[in-house]
Amino acid sequence: MKASIDAVRVAGTPQGPVPVVVLGVEGETDVVPIFIGFEEATSIVRGLEAEDIGRPLTHDLLLDVMEELGGRVDRIVVSELADRDDGEGGTYIADLHVQTPRETVVVDARPSDSLALAARTNVPIEITEGVFEAGRDDSEKFEQLQPLDETGDL
Repeated sequence: MKASIDAVRVAGTPQGPVPVVVLGVEGETDVVPIFIGFEEATSIVRGLEAEDIGRPLTHDLLLDVMEELGGRVDRIVVSELADRDDGEGGTYIADLHVQTPRETVVVDARPSDSLALAARTNVPIEITEGVFEAGRDDSEKFEQLQPLDETGDL
């Protein structure tokens, strides 16, 4: 299923504020929220806004190295939602598809890192139907949350 980053917002939880990247899925009104860390969320926002801060951050550096070695990100796939041992939610798994001079390789990656790379390269984002069904939620719940800006502030 084709997906896109609809927003990066901050949700209030019993543990305090937590960033959430909201994935919209083509043809669906529900979204898939993925709760991530503040640093990862800030990197995604910087990628979406194409902000250049002068020196490369980790995701920029990874892309620079990949390109220097002749590779490029082809697409990312949010491929699995693994249950956590404590029964609280789950852990999303993503695959980073990279085209190298020799072949296409699939690299296991955190969704937050994959989405930060997708935000910088405008590559397609996909989500498996099973992950969509397991993680889908009402989009209205997330529209009212405070957006995270490129500095990581609310």
